[in-house]
Amino acid sequence: MATSPERPIGVFDSGVGGLTVLSAIRQRLPHEALVYLGDTARVPYGTKSPASVLRYAAHAADALLARDIKLLVVACNTASAVALPALQARLDPLPVVGVVTPGAMAAVAFRRGGRHLVLATESTTRQRAYTAALQALDPAAEVEELPCSLFVALAEEGWTEGPIATAVAREYLSFLDRRPAARRPHTVILGCTHFPLLHGPISTVLGKDVAVIDSATTAAAAVAVRLREHDALTPASCPGALQLIATDGAARFARLGSAFLGEAFTETDIELIDIHPTDRD
Repeated sequence: MATSPERPIGVFDSGVGGLTVLSAIRQRLPHEALVYLGDTARVPYGTKSPASVLRYAAHAADALLARDIKLLVVACNTASAVALPALQARLDPLPVVGVVTPGAMAAVAFRRGGRHLVLATESTTRQRAYTAALQALDPAAEVEELPCSLFVALAEEGWTEGPIATAVAREYLSFLDRRPAARRPHTVILGCTHFPLLHGPISTVLGKDVAVIDSATTAAAAVAVRLREHDALTPASCPGALQLIATDGAARFARLGSAFLGEAFTETDIELIDIHPTDRD
C-alpha cells in the first residue's frame, strides 16, 4: 500500500474505553498523528444486534476515512468480534487492526497449549470471540471467559487503584483460589479496553505466576508492525498530534478522556459530529 507516512492513524470505539488503546499507541509511536472517534451516541455496541454493529462500525470507519487516515484501529471488542472481517474487506488495501487477535496472539506466544482466562464484559464473553481467536491460533488452548462488567464502572469513576478496586478484583477472581495449581490459568487476558486501567489490582490478586495481557498494549504493538510493513511510520522529526471526536456528550467525553489519557481536556477540545443521523441510515 502506497501511503504518506504523515497521514494520521484513525482509532474508533463505541465510547471512551478505546482511549486505553489510543494511549498505548501514543506511548509506542509518539511521532504519529492520531484521530480518535468515540461513538458515544450509540454506546454500548454490546447490546446491539450484529447487523447494527456492522452498520455503526461502517459509519465510524467512513468518518475516519474522510480524515485521510493511513490505518484504522477498531478499538472496541464488540466491533472487532463482529465487524472486523467486513471492515478489512471493505477498506482493503488500507490496514485495519482489531483488539482481539493481537491479545490472543500474545497469550499463545506466552504459552502454547496453555490455559487462558479472558476477563471482559458480558457482551464480549457472550460472543466468545477470544475463545475462537485463541483456538484458531492454538487448537490445544483451554479458554475460559469471565464477565467482569463492574470493572468498567470502576475505570470510568477513576477507582483504578486502592482497596475498592482490589476488593472487586478479588471478588471476581476468588474462584481461582479454590483450584489446584495445575488448573490455574497461565495467562489472563484483559478483554475489554477499560480493563488495562485496572492492571495493577488485577495483577496483585492473581500473583506473579500468571501473565496479564492487555488488549491495549498488544493492539499498539500490532499497529507498529503493520505500519512498518507498509513503510508508513511517521518520521521521528514529527511532533505527533491528537484529535478527539465524539458523537455525543462532549463534556463527559472530555472528563473521562482526561482521566484515561492523564492530561486535561475541556469540552471545547472535543469535536462533535453526527456520523449516522438515524438508526436505520
